[in-house]
Amino acid sequence: MDAAAAARATGAVPGIPHDAEGPVFREPWEAQAFAMALTLHERGLFSWNEWAATLSDEIKRAQAAGDPDTGETYYRHWMATLERLVSAKGVATSETLHRYRDAWDHAADRTPHGTPIELRPEDFEG
Repeated sequence: MDAAAAARATGAVPGIPHDAEGPVFREPWEAQAFAMALTLHERGLFSWNEWAATLSDEIKRAQAAGDPDTGETYYRHWMATLERLVSAKGVATSETLHRYRDAWDHAADRTPHGTPIELRPEDFEG
């Protein structure tokens, strides 16, 4: 991950968990979600202002649905924001995103713990 870009994101998007060295993550997938958002921003898909507004809306929707907002779900909101913006920008439809999410679930179910998850054609048949 580009440290300078990560620092810019940390400054531009309120609420990113960080320490003096940059963003901090509880799980590897959180770092991957952060990296995906960073890459899509750097490629011009959205501005940080647009990202922050959409993320804020996602967090408010989750809180209205009962999310206790204790910090554990922060990067789940990032994923929802990524899906929302990717769909809104026409990069992928929400149907395609759901299809891949379901395929990953199938692949994860058949993959032994500690083994990398690999998508196979049958994971999409589901």
